[in-house]
Amino acid sequence: MHETATTTPVCVAGVDGCRAGWIAVFRWIGSERASEVQIFSRFADLLDSKHVPSKIAVDMPIGLPEHIGQAGRGPEKAVRPLLGMRQSTVFSIPARAAIYCEDYREACSAALAHSTPAKKVSKQAFHIFPKIREIDQLMTPELEERVFEVHPEVAFWRLNGQEPIAVPKKVKGASYPPGLDARRDLLVQFDYAKSFLDQKPPKGAARDDLMDAAVNAVIAERLFHGQAKPFPSDYGRDERGLRMAIWA
Repeated sequence: MHETATTTPVCVAGVDGCRAGWIAVFRWIGSERASEVQIFSRFADLLDSKHVPSKIAVDMPIGLPEHIGQAGRGPEKAVRPLLGMRQSTVFSIPARAAIYCEDYREACSAALAHSTPAKKVSKQAFHIFPKIREIDQLMTPELEERVFEVHPEVAFWRLNGQEPIAVPKKVKGASYPPGLDARRDLLVQFDYAKSFLDQKPPKGAARDDLMDAAVNAVIAERLFHGQAKPFPSDYGRDERGLRMAIWA
């Protein structure tokens, strides 16, 4: 008689920034338990969540150079060519000094002083600086065993046979239902219930936030199984020793 090995279900999480803080989609490996979605006001609360996610895939830059060269930060440079018409979704991230400026003009001045050739900060990137700072203040090389930088459009590219999704999810800054539906239909192939993806998002999050957290959770599962790859493959580390790579 053969004994059947039992495995303890493992939780992984996909995370995206949202108006209320952070939206997390939890998936369980080795269990039929349905995916769950939850809002956290602070990323630290997510790390200490009762679900204790083994791998956390978050759409936020991790690892900030002290100086930005002509090619930009390595991860952004590596993934843009993969995305075709979707590459504008990959923001240029400035040096750490600019990230820690709370005034836009000061951030631009710091970015100019820490880049070659000198480059200012986009308004879109500036709006996510508080969340980048939040993670940067928590991250350590040891925490990298759990927390990984991802990008939703790169994640969709990976799940879509390494082809970018043809339809945008936003048009002129507003959610674009056909693009979100295309992403939902792809995610249903990765063990999500359509009803889960079509649910009204939690207060403080939008439909595209839910979709991004959901695809990030699939990458978190790939990370758990050792199937995800870093971009660039020969990634560097910043002056604090933090890895600079987008995983998919």
